[in-house]
Amino acid sequence: MPLSEDHILTDEIHPIDIVETLAAHHAWEFDRVGDDQIAMAVEGQWRGYSLTLAWSSVDETLRLICTFEMEPPSERMAELYEVLNLTNDLVWAGGFTYWQQQGLMVWRYGLLLSGGQMAASEQIDQMIHAAVAACERFYPAFQLVAWADNAPEDAMKLAIAQAYGRA
Repeated sequence: MPLSEDHILTDEIHPIDIVETLAAHHAWEFDRVGDDQIAMAVEGQWRGYSLTLAWSSVDETLRLICTFEMEPPSERMAELYEVLNLTNDLVWAGGFTYWQQQGLMVWRYGLLLSGGQMAASEQIDQMIHAAVAACERFYPAFQLVAWADNAPEDAMKLAIAQAYGRA
């Protein structure tokens, strides 16, 4: 049964209510921070990720922020920013940034729902999974640049070499 069938169809379902239902469905640890915000913890292959989704009724946008801790050596920051630029050239929905003061690598995405549009639970679920997938895909490249002194172009070869199909 699609996740969208879990909701009683009404004229208005709050996007954060949908996210809360998804978090419970996937057994993700979550905390409803407020009416318009939820924080979750999602385990990936490489590490755990902190996700925050927030609804802004002012601009009718569901914002997703997925973070993980990363405190690279200061002498590698130029290379880290270079690999971030290379990474963002490869992604279409969302993008990475580094919050140096907090020591966090950040994936950001905003789903515009203007004009009273509603997001389906499958759409929000895909948004969350895409964020974690992006972090998982590029995490090794960030690590290689920060701590293995790899050149950004060399580290990106690992992120680009995704396997398809089954063995």
